[in-house]
Amino acid sequence: MSNGILVFVEHKAGALNKTSLEAIAAAQQLAAANGGKPAAVVLGSRAESLAQEIAAYDLAKIVHVDDPKLADYTPDAYAAAMEQVVRAVAPQYVIMSHTYLVRDFAPKLAARFGKGMISDCIRMNSEAGKTTFTRRIFLGKLDADIVPDAEAPVFVTFQSGAFRGDQARKGSTALIEKMPVDVGDVRMTPEAPFQEVKQAVDLSKADVIVAVGRGIKSKDNIALAEKLAEALGGDLAASRPICDAEWLPIDRQIGSSGQTVAPKLYVAVGISGAIQHLVGMKNSQMIVAINKDPEAPIFDIADYGIVGDLFEVLPVLTEEIKKLKS
Repeated sequence: MSNGILVFVEHKAGALNKTSLEAIAAAQQLAAANGGKPAAVVLGSRAESLAQEIAAYDLAKIVHVDDPKLADYTPDAYAAAMEQVVRAVAPQYVIMSHTYLVRDFAPKLAARFGKGMISDCIRMNSEAGKTTFTRRIFLGKLDADIVPDAEAPVFVTFQSGAFRGDQARKGSTALIEKMPVDVGDVRMTPEAPFQEVKQAVDLSKADVIVAVGRGIKSKDNIALAEKLAEALGGDLAASRPICDAEWLPIDRQIGSSGQTVAPKLYVAVGISGAIQHLVGMKNSQMIVAINKDPEAPIFDIADYGIVGDLFEVLPVLTEEIKKLKS
C-alpha cells in the first residue's frame, strides 16, 4: 500500500474505544487528500465481530491479527504484532489515538523503525502534497506545526476530540484480511485492569456537559449549574480555576491540563473562553455559552450565546427544560 495510511483500532475485550472512530475520521481525511482510502488494523484474540464492525466504514481493508497472546494487552506483544503489520502493509502514515494504551506501546513500536512520533496532535492540513500536523506546546500556550520529512512510516497520534467520531464515513463492506504474526515471547504479565476510584469521571464519554467557570463566583452557586446538568441528563464539569479552588474535583476539569471532550451538547456557564479551556472542548457538536460579557472569547466558537447574568439565566433555563421534558 505505497503512500497509504494505516489506522490502529483500539478496543477492550472486543468493545471499541470510541476514540478509534476519531482516528478513522482523521485517517480518512488524510487519505482523501492523497487520493485513496486508509486501511485499519485490529489486534486481539477472537475479535472477529469488531473487525466486521470496522469493515462497515469507508476503508480499503481491515487487517485482523488474531493471536492468543494478544487477548490481554501488553506493550511487548502489541509492539511485536504491530511491527509485522506495518512492515507488511508499508504505509506512509500510521494514525493512532493518543490514549494511555497507545502512549504505552507506540514509542516502542516507532523505535523499532528508528523513528520518533508526532504525538498528541490537535489538527492537520494537507496542501500540495505536503501534510502539516499541529500540536500544543507549553501547556497549550503555543501551537507547533510539524511537517514530517523522514521516510515512511510516519507515526502520528491525535488528541481525543481533535476529530469527531461521527465524521468517520461508512461505505461498502471492506475486505477483512487475516494476517498471521509471530509475537514471540511475551515478557510482561498483565495484571487486573486498573479500577478508577468511585469519584473519578470520564467526561470524554458524556453526551451532554454543563461546565462552570469563574463567573459562578462561589462554590455554593455551583448547585445552579448542577440542576441544569441534571435537567439535561448530563455531567457537570469546570474550567481550571474552579478545580484549582477545589470547588470541584480535578477529574471534572476540561482543558489543556484536564480532559478533552467532544459531547453532543456543551453548555459553558460563566466561562470566558481562555485558549487553555477551548482546546479541551472546541470540537463539541453544539456549544451554548452563557456569559454577561458580550466580548467574551467563548462566543467566538459558540453555536448559541446568551448574554446575561447566569444567576438569572440558569434557573429560568432549567425550569423551561423541565417543562419540555414533562
